[in-house]
Amino acid sequence: MSATKVVPIPVLGRHAVNAYLLLGRRPVIVDAGTPGSGRRILDRIAGHGVDPADVSLIVVTHGHIDHFGSAAELHRLTGAPVAGHVADLGPYRSGRVREPYLPTGPMGRAMARRRELHVQAEPFEPGVLISAETSLEDFGVAGRIMPTPGHTAGSVSVLTDAGDLVAGDLVANSFMGLIPGRPANPPFHDDPVRNLASLRAMLALDPTALHVGHGTPLEPDRVRRWAQREDRRLARREAAGRLTVRAADQP
Repeated sequence: MSATKVVPIPVLGRHAVNAYLLLGRRPVIVDAGTPGSGRRILDRIAGHGVDPADVSLIVVTHGHIDHFGSAAELHRLTGAPVAGHVADLGPYRSGRVREPYLPTGPMGRAMARRRELHVQAEPFEPGVLISAETSLEDFGVAGRIMPTPGHTAGSVSVLTDAGDLVAGDLVANSFMGLIPGRPANPPFHDDPVRNLASLRAMLALDPTALHVGHGTPLEPDRVRRWAQREDRRLARREAAGRLTVRAADQP
């Protein structure tokens, strides 16, 4: 199977919220943006020569409204099944994120007050349930879906055989992508320590680039250095009793 090409699909702003198009033997969409973004995403993939009817799968990286908001719409428009992790079935089936959001810093505390993060999206039922590493070869892409819990319990990433990691919200660009190339936490994490462990597990696989939900691609060595600093920061917060973690949900 030929190498997979990763194409960013901006949903909001230039890179504030991204979906991705994976071009292999058949196209796969990763993430579905905010509610009402389905037509915009399809128009942009059509601009890359992709017929929406050829899409084989829609992978949702996690149960936050800016990533699964248009999954049901994209499913209707393409006919492709949606893949999502079993641990985030609650948000997918209800159309609502788990509340409250758990901010990672001042930006998260400010964003948690924004009304659009608390709306109800159209619910959907994943046609492909993820609970472990899952090959994408049957969907025409040389790659695999990797569970990467921590940002939410059901967060996943996609690692192509060429080494590109489509990382969802494992890590972001600073200030929601406004400072490109600088690794940072996204505004929220359900479990920062577990998320960092997932990030380090993915970095141990030597990806060539991290394609993130918020911002431009990140260079792995720069993310590794950031992860070392983040580990020390989290240890200090945990020692001081200031680390907030969402209790584990049962699938």
